[in-house]
Amino acid sequence: MSRREDFTDTALGLVSAQSFPAIVGIADHMLKSSGVTLVGYEKIGSGHCTAIVRGSVADVRLAVQEGAERAEQFGQKLSTLVIPRPMPNLEVVLPIGNRLAQLASGRGHSKLSNQAVGLLETRGFPAMVGAADAMLKSADVVLAAYETIGAGLCTAIVRGSVANVAVALDAGMVEAERIGELHAVMLVPRPLEDLDQTLPLASCWIEEMQPLQIPLSVKETEKDVVALSELKQERQELALSEGMRPLSDLTQPEPELEVVPLQELRENSKPDLAEPEPTLDLSQPEAIESLETEAIPVMAEVDLEPSADESVSKLAQPEPKAIRQRHRAKYPRRP
Repeated sequence: MSRREDFTDTALGLVSAQSFPAIVGIADHMLKSSGVTLVGYEKIGSGHCTAIVRGSVADVRLAVQEGAERAEQFGQKLSTLVIPRPMPNLEVVLPIGNRLAQLASGRGHSKLSNQAVGLLETRGFPAMVGAADAMLKSADVVLAAYETIGAGLCTAIVRGSVANVAVALDAGMVEAERIGELHAVMLVPRPLEDLDQTLPLASCWIEEMQPLQIPLSVKETEKDVVALSELKQERQELALSEGMRPLSDLTQPEPELEVVPLQELRENSKPDLAEPEPTLDLSQPEAIESLETEAIPVMAEVDLEPSADESVSKLAQPEPKAIRQRHRAKYPRRP
């Protein structure tokens, strides 16, 4: 369980006053005197304001005591309260728990952080507006916001350096007394972060996180358009100058090869067995004479295993004279 949810070890401290600048000064003194957290302010009308702090029991008691002493210095009629162990139901119903959630989440970074705070309270809205205009014209300060707490009490809040805020408050007091009634003035030289987060601030001074914008469209430089015919002519001239193949030959499609099925190729390569080979009638003398004049080649036995120095076997060529003698002995001439 976190410390904020551990109600047995925390306490609440409340200090009230009848002026907004006075309650801001009291809250600043309470924060700087002990280790407490400023929850916020509660305004109930008729000029009554209450500062609410939270922390350990000892720190809250010390902070409330210091706040009461500072309120007496301001001449304020006040009431104080210390609750050692508040019940969860009390924080849920009262606005104390809501302010704790707002304090934890934060309201964003402010452009006026770490600057002195000047508060000028008047009775009547015209006096506050005149005093704010006089402060802006007399020194280098900015109007952060304004606050109303009832009973005709209005407070102008300016931010800037300590010297500029002091000069602006002097000019604003003179203008407020001239127009209406000046009620209270407060200068906080070095406000703490808790006090800075609880002070009212106009929305124009809050810096919100902006998403990073990345351009999606990329500009490209325009390129010169070249006609296709001119490009072909330039490539043709370049190819002719370098002795290469002309572009027109490259663009022509190559002749397609005729694909012959394997079965048809095998059938065409087979010899025609249907036609018988011509036979030779040796009973006729003309056949014997043709054999004597024509040489019949005879295939010799081929050595399938060639020697190392011969890669291809040679065919033995028969002698024509030996062939004629062999035929004459086998087929003698008739008388």
